[in-house]
Amino acid sequence: MDKGNCSSLTKVFLLGITVNMNVLLFTMFLVVYLTILLTNVGMIILIRMDPQVHTPMYFFLSHLSFSDLSYSTAIGTEMLVDSLSKSKSIHFLGCALQFFIFCIFIDAECVLLAVMAFNRYKAISNPLLFVVDMFNKVCYQLLAGIYTVALADTLTHTTPTFHLYFCGSKEINHFFCDIPPVLVLSCSDTRINMLLMFTVLGFIELSTIPGVLISYGYIISSVLKIRCVEGRFKAFSTCTSHLTDVEDIFQKVKTKMWLK
Repeated sequence: MDKGNCSSLTKVFLLGITVNMNVLLFTMFLVVYLTILLTNVGMIILIRMDPQVHTPMYFFLSHLSFSDLSYSTAIGTEMLVDSLSKSKSIHFLGCALQFFIFCIFIDAECVLLAVMAFNRYKAISNPLLFVVDMFNKVCYQLLAGIYTVALADTLTHTTPTFHLYFCGSKEINHFFCDIPPVLVLSCSDTRINMLLMFTVLGFIELSTIPGVLISYGYIISSVLKIRCVEGRFKAFSTCTSHLTDVEDIFQKVKTKMWLK
């Protein structure tokens, strides 16, 4: 479409929250959001303040908490406002910004889990060289690569979607600005956008699953080679925090795919 005809929308309405128990919803959302806020901020502060956990695993864990906090804030704050608002409106540029923040940090979280799984494999299979291999400089390089991939994917979806021509309804049948419900409002041909969504975004999310599974396959193989039972337990216990986050993100991915 010609840029002169691009989105004439200035405001859209989120219809994901339609019930009238506004005060109750606000209280529920506030409790959930404050729990997320305190948990993740507390995790980041503790990791930064305690020198004993200044290791690659906890370095990535702190950025995992930061990612979780970022996209939860992008969605949660708007839900808190909408739960008390009658109009439930959001500026069109704010809608684009909300999806941008959500997408970049959910992608970063998925890739972070794969990197953390490889990190555990290196620590268990070759502990003597682990500190050398995963020096701080390498950790920051990996982190830069993670956010580069996440940014590239986010721009691939955000730029073409929010430059479409929109007409007719201004109501988004969702509780935040996700790509599928936004595309419904467009009068343009959205087949390319749908193809990008299912290929690029799906590739990033689903490629992390084999990465985690393969890494843990090698981890289990390395643990079984340890003769001492206590040593096996101690080695595998270091994966507990990561396994908890893996289960959590897989649930989020399944929920996200179901919502689409």
